[in-house]
Amino acid sequence: MAKVAFIGLGVMGFPMAGHLAAKGHDLCVYNRTGAKAAAWVAAHGGRSAATPAKAAEGADLVFACVGNDDDLRTVTLGSDGAFAGMKAGAIFVDHTTASADVARELHAAAGKLGIAFIDAPVSGGQAGAENGVLTVMCGGEDAAYAIAEPVIAAYARSCRLMGPVGAGQLTKMVNQICIAGLVEALAEGLHFAQKAGLDANAVVDVISKGAAQSWQMENRSGTMIAGKFDFGFAVDWMRKDLAICLAEARRNGAHLPVTALVDQFYSEVQNHGGGRYDTSSLIKRLQD
Repeated sequence: MAKVAFIGLGVMGFPMAGHLAAKGHDLCVYNRTGAKAAAWVAAHGGRSAATPAKAAEGADLVFACVGNDDDLRTVTLGSDGAFAGMKAGAIFVDHTTASADVARELHAAAGKLGIAFIDAPVSGGQAGAENGVLTVMCGGEDAAYAIAEPVIAAYARSCRLMGPVGAGQLTKMVNQICIAGLVEALAEGLHFAQKAGLDANAVVDVISKGAAQSWQMENRSGTMIAGKFDFGFAVDWMRKDLAICLAEARRNGAHLPVTALVDQFYSEVQNHGGGRYDTSSLIKRLQD
């Protein structure tokens, strides 16, 4: 069992930290809103700290799951940041979906302190975090990954080292690019079925047995047909992720015409007050 800190107790971090506690790890947590940290301790035991640095003191591994690049810098750098409290030889594992650039930046900063850094964004959403079946894509050094992977297994169905620092974030970008296109295609297909006078649920039941089947079809088609959009990853967060993808594509020369178009479709959903709808709400812009 390891001495562990977990920074960021949002819809993902709260259950992920809970799985670590359930495995018997010695856990200290930090959250920007202290009440949430107190609630986590009440539910899972362990203890909380007033700053990321205090939470990280003496930890073998420090995990983080926050909102974006700037949030990540805030909880790692400076006198109150986690790096200031970490011991040499400790490992920082970042589950934030962020840019590959910030991963490389923080890896360099950590290295000067003798700290290992792994970028480890996740896929699977809130349900995956709660059920401990996330997919984790990692970038980092072999030795650090070998130590971190058995601990990450507390909430992962699949975990893989994809290459050096930054490779985890780049793999997550591929994930989001694929999801964007799949959700738009599903939204258009269901909209077409409804306009054609078909029973959309029956259509899904048939075509999901063939080549059109996908996780999105299996898990979101029914809620899309019902016009319910409160099932996980929000449009606001998807646009944040797609902005990272499009910025990286401009840097590396990749062509992402569909991704750019779907990003604009999501902006329409936001403009109509749907920023907190889940990503399947693309169908709503076709029906309004």
